[in-house]
Amino acid sequence: MSPTTADTYPERIENVDQLEELLSRPTDYLIDVLHRVSGDIIVLGVAGKMGITLARMAKRASDAAGTKRRIIGVARFSKPDQQPALEMHGVETVRADLLDQKQLDKLPDAPNVIYMPAMKFGSTGQEALTWAMNTYLAGMCAQRYAKSKIVAFSTGNVYGLNPIVLGGALEASELDPRGDYAQSCLGRERMFEHFSRVNLTPTALIRLNYATEMRYGVLVDVAQKVYGGEEIDPSMGAFNAIWQGDANAMSLACLAHVASPPFVINVAGPELLSLRRAAETFGAIMNKPPKFRGVEAPDALISNGQLGHRLFGYPRVPIQQLMSWIAQWVMSGGASLGKPTHFEARDGKY
Repeated sequence: MSPTTADTYPERIENVDQLEELLSRPTDYLIDVLHRVSGDIIVLGVAGKMGITLARMAKRASDAAGTKRRIIGVARFSKPDQQPALEMHGVETVRADLLDQKQLDKLPDAPNVIYMPAMKFGSTGQEALTWAMNTYLAGMCAQRYAKSKIVAFSTGNVYGLNPIVLGGALEASELDPRGDYAQSCLGRERMFEHFSRVNLTPTALIRLNYATEMRYGVLVDVAQKVYGGEEIDPSMGAFNAIWQGDANAMSLACLAHVASPPFVINVAGPELLSLRRAAETFGAIMNKPPKFRGVEAPDALISNGQLGHRLFGYPRVPIQQLMSWIAQWVMSGGASLGKPTHFEARDGKY
């Protein structure tokens, strides 16, 4: 099969239902992977920003592949509409606090695990909980699912700031995490690496920079600031962005690339985007010239996603289309998750 589908995409996204259908639409490559990969898939931490559409995509790709399997989503489900939304699309749900060892032990076995729990925003002032969520929990789950394949989400923040002129960190680049969030995420990677080596657990680590859709992401933050006439701090002068639907597909497809020691991959868009130019583009679409406060630094939190592009193909949604969608969504008052990315933070404090 080809790396990506030939599906056409609309000129604009009208509502959340349409958005989530697009975010959960699988690639041909993923359908082929889930035809070859056997067994149920359990998604730990399914109720986060990506998890619900990722689980739906896993179900849709499995159905398209003709592969009978359970897709199981596990979370605390703090919002009452999350479980029914998943179950309506054929995803089984289990309500559990993963930090409770007894509840973790009672979870269903599954040969394929997608690990998504994390704590970023609010980590400053709650450092102990941040380390428990991002590092200790990873060790717990690595032992609970030692006999499974594990695809675990991490972040490009583990690389630290890199010179923009070099094009972003590669998977083999030196790691230099700043602040408790990034350091605890490196701790998460080390836990999965340790138990992968000890238990020979096939594992993949996804260093993500940055999944974006209409309700969340760096591009959404920039568009909202432009539309609202707010000043933009351009010191983090460059960033990565990738359509969340493509990030979902690439991450799930890593079930075919797990290894011991872990396979590591950057999931990122093919371009390094200029923050200033992105704001100016939104300003042109919205007829609202952006306002800036400060100047760009020579380094930024940026990753090079070329390995993922070689394996899975280029993202289906080009950045120009994504920015057009976001601009229209923001101008029409579309829904927001209300979770700013704090893209301007250079000290690692979130």
